[in-house]
Amino acid sequence: MGNSVGLKDRLKERLGGSKTRGVALAVLITVVVLLPLVTNNYVEEVVTNTFFYIILALGLNIVIGYAGLVDLGYAAFFAVGAYTTGILMNLGLNFWLTIPIAVFFCIIAGIIIGGPTLRLRSDYLAIVTLGFGEITRIVARNLKITGGASGLVGIQRPSIFGHKLYQITDFYYTFFVLVVLAIIIALRLHNSRLGRAWQYIREDEDAAEAMGIDPVKTKLYAYMIGAAFGGVAGAFFAVKMTAISPETFAFTQSAMILLAVILGGMGKIPGAILGAVFLVFFPEIFRSIGQMRMLFFGILLVIIMVFRPQGLWPERKS
Repeated sequence: MGNSVGLKDRLKERLGGSKTRGVALAVLITVVVLLPLVTNNYVEEVVTNTFFYIILALGLNIVIGYAGLVDLGYAAFFAVGAYTTGILMNLGLNFWLTIPIAVFFCIIAGIIIGGPTLRLRSDYLAIVTLGFGEITRIVARNLKITGGASGLVGIQRPSIFGHKLYQITDFYYTFFVLVVLAIIIALRLHNSRLGRAWQYIREDEDAAEAMGIDPVKTKLYAYMIGAAFGGVAGAFFAVKMTAISPETFAFTQSAMILLAVILGGMGKIPGAILGAVFLVFFPEIFRSIGQMRMLFFGILLVIIMVFRPQGLWPERKS
């Protein structure tokens, strides 16, 4: 009898928590949808930039948070997607047709970097991914087709249903839709058989292999899917900015995306989102104090890592 009552209480608590989260999520979505109606272009630009980093953080979270791998060159996938779309659009191809091609090349890049190196672990894998990111940037800076050091300019804005995406509000809602799709995909992956295999490998690769999981193939899937997220983000980034250059994809870009995942909490979708929001909003809020804002930003990061070493939204251990 006592166990039955306890089970009912826990069930009611979970249902109540689910309802509360549902209401909070509905309110948040409503605020995000209506925000452009009550704010200026500057706020829209900041939030759109936040959406962009959320997509990248969710992609890297698959690699680092789900599979427990190290990637210090994630901006390389973002660069491949952006340059693929920019080059193809300058050749006259429709933007929407460039997206699957950009994703394809990013997946190929993920296979190239992951296939020969995923037998490595820890520091060795980190060095390889760092080198891959720098190689991609240097190659982009020296090829004529990528525009060399000057990059690509004059990338046309796309149209959807006859409406040209030109105003910042257009990209605000476009990136918001991309964020929603990225969250849905990340959530489905987390709850899938592949997602559970990633978690087993992350916790104990040897035990996962003993259970019949192919660690190299499974980790390669993480790199491929994470690369696809970066490719899509890069494609939309290229048409939003209408110009891209190699310096946009420097190591600092990879470090910022990595920081968003670690700061928010590796392995958790809300953590990646929260980390990206913090990463973009904090420097903007304190922009009025100039370069000093980065000093306060660094101090705050140290404080968070001391008191919340698992991130702002850590993964709950069952």
